[in-house]
Amino acid sequence: MAVVLGPNRYGKAETRVVRVTRDGEAHHLKDCNVSVSLSGDMEEVHRRGDNAAVLPTDSQKNTVYAFAKKHGIGEIEEFALLLARHFVGSQPAIHHARVEVEEYAWERRGPHSFARSGAEVRTCVVHHDRDGTTTVVSGLRDLVVLNSTGSEFHGFVQDEYTTLPPATDRVLATAVTARWRHVPPDGGEPYDHGKSYEEVRRCLLDAFAGTYSLSLQQTLFAMGERVLLTRPEICEVRLELPNKHHFLVDLSPFGLDNDNEVYFAADRPYGLIEGAVAHDDAPPAGPAWD
Repeated sequence: MAVVLGPNRYGKAETRVVRVTRDGEAHHLKDCNVSVSLSGDMEEVHRRGDNAAVLPTDSQKNTVYAFAKKHGIGEIEEFALLLARHFVGSQPAIHHARVEVEEYAWERRGPHSFARSGAEVRTCVVHHDRDGTTTVVSGLRDLVVLNSTGSEFHGFVQDEYTTLPPATDRVLATAVTARWRHVPPDGGEPYDHGKSYEEVRRCLLDAFAGTYSLSLQQTLFAMGERVLLTRPEICEVRLELPNKHHFLVDLSPFGLDNDNEVYFAADRPYGLIEGAVAHDDAPPAGPAWD
């Protein structure tokens, strides 16, 4: 029975890079976390320890820093594309590059003073093959949203272990993780990834706020649908919505009513609702979501 090498990749994970662009007295800040994974003709290094085809992960880290200096960091999708194309184009043994970038937002407080802006993180993952196939998945995580009414949950299955009472007026809160896949450009102008990101984010927020929800699943679909009906450059949206439960506090021991006013915000355990919403003619995803 033969033993064969299966799928494999290697790279440098979580290279933190902060790029300051000095425009006179006004400075601009980009704070990113970059992870690179490369795959290709790696049989010899795995079987015999022959490193002739291996680009050291330290070199990958240095490339991130050098590209931050040479090219700056604009939209994170464009920075990831530059890196992915570079690694595939410059290394004969590398057939596929995966570059993931997280961006941490800073709020301007002066010409050269900044404050971290909440917990929300912008994300992207770029895949690039030697045959020129490229996929871009943009996204965000930890976008915390809450509706204080306009949500119900009832009519669900009840078995011998069910204790949850039906709810006709509840708080609905979640921390959105969303990823959306771009349609490959059809020979036209490259996407404005910055504008696309802001518009998709707005669609997600508008749909969450504007949906009278009978379940978090219904809200998930409404959020993905709003993006797809509004943004032609997007063909698929994947969402992870943890249900941040808010339970009414029993104030009767203190002689007080609680008319949906005082809640206990529980952090765990929590329901986790996940789903994909796509155009029925969306092109195959390939490794895009990996």
